[in-house]
Amino acid sequence: MKLLRTTGRNAEQTAQIIGQLEGRGTAALDAVLPTVRKIVTDVRKRGDRALLAYAAQFDGLSSPDAIRISPAEMAAAWNSIPPAMRDALTVAAKQIRAFAKRQLPKSWSAQPVPGLTTGQLVRPLDAVGCYVPSGRHPLPSTLLMTAIPAQAAGVPRIVVVSPKPAPETLAAAHLLGIPEFYRLGGAHAVAALAYGTQSIQRVQKIVGPGNLFVTAAKRMVAFDCAIDMLAGPTEAVVTSETGNAAAIAADLVAQAEHDPEAMSIFITTSIDLARAVIAEAKLQSKSNPVACHSLMKYGLAIVAANLAEARDLTNRIAPEHLTVDAAADLDWVSSAGSVFVGPWSPQPMGDYISGPNHTLPTGGMARVRGGLSVNDFIKLITVQEYDAQALRTLGPKAALLADAEGLTGHSAAIRARIQSGRPRG
Repeated sequence: MKLLRTTGRNAEQTAQIIGQLEGRGTAALDAVLPTVRKIVTDVRKRGDRALLAYAAQFDGLSSPDAIRISPAEMAAAWNSIPPAMRDALTVAAKQIRAFAKRQLPKSWSAQPVPGLTTGQLVRPLDAVGCYVPSGRHPLPSTLLMTAIPAQAAGVPRIVVVSPKPAPETLAAAHLLGIPEFYRLGGAHAVAALAYGTQSIQRVQKIVGPGNLFVTAAKRMVAFDCAIDMLAGPTEAVVTSETGNAAAIAADLVAQAEHDPEAMSIFITTSIDLARAVIAEAKLQSKSNPVACHSLMKYGLAIVAANLAEARDLTNRIAPEHLTVDAAADLDWVSSAGSVFVGPWSPQPMGDYISGPNHTLPTGGMARVRGGLSVNDFIKLITVQEYDAQALRTLGPKAALLADAEGLTGHSAAIRARIQSGRPRG
């Protein structure tokens, strides 16, 4: 990890680095876009013929029959894993489902003026696709985090795709009762979900993280099929004045092991604590090659001039994961994917079992949105109903606004309805 100070002779360099952090995003996608564009276009045009060819090339599938995973295979995976793992998956699923159900908005109606009823209907999407990576590490937790909110929202068709899924991932699918699971990954899986083929019907939305090819494909299809967000490398920030150096370093190392490009940052006003965290992170990542590489390349300890600056820097970076010292710190947090409070809240707990979703915004997108939630799987449909009296009360005002905009057809439609409802004689 590199030590930076916002004051002193290197302050200008620190400011430049922080500016680069604020501007981080998905520029790396541009390098893979030509390849992704070819794959997505090919699958869109040729359907299964292209999909099966890419499945053989990238997923190692020798037969079209191997693409779809049967419920029997998922059940066998569930039976094959240790009872302790079954229990862990069950408890995690319960926690995630309870949180998602509490997030679900309600349908409602009200009468703002006599005779006018307004409200909203909450309706689920018809079909969603959940992308579950299985590259460097098997991720059954991602299956839980993407499929359970969709189930809580009432989505009737949930499709999972994952290349070379681990037994634990298949077991998680069995636990949730997922009937449609395909042994596919990469840009070709995203294209199949977005546009449909003979083997896979298209979905309305694709959610879940993936590598650069998956993320680039999601960006490419986003105008034809809704997506949740563009996932970048994992990000962790700890902003602390009183934390334990070993515990802080442990969180940074934990998130750094996700990806060689992961961003791990410690922000404080204490130079002594910063140096202690750097030393601990070096020690703890010694036997973890991915984390070691990530921390050497992207790990930072930033010493701010004062508390206000430390807090401002944290919000400017807008990290995916953020740890703070105490609940009172939540008052100043405005941009973060998920916040972990106090010394007993390690960030990896949120990756598995707390309940809040671990599919979180990266690349600074926490400035404008939160993590994946049940709200990503619903539509809010607004409703309005007038009776004659309410139309006579509000209609003339609406007609005046329409006249001001030069939309004479709008005002005529309102006035015609008012006239038709007046008593005759």
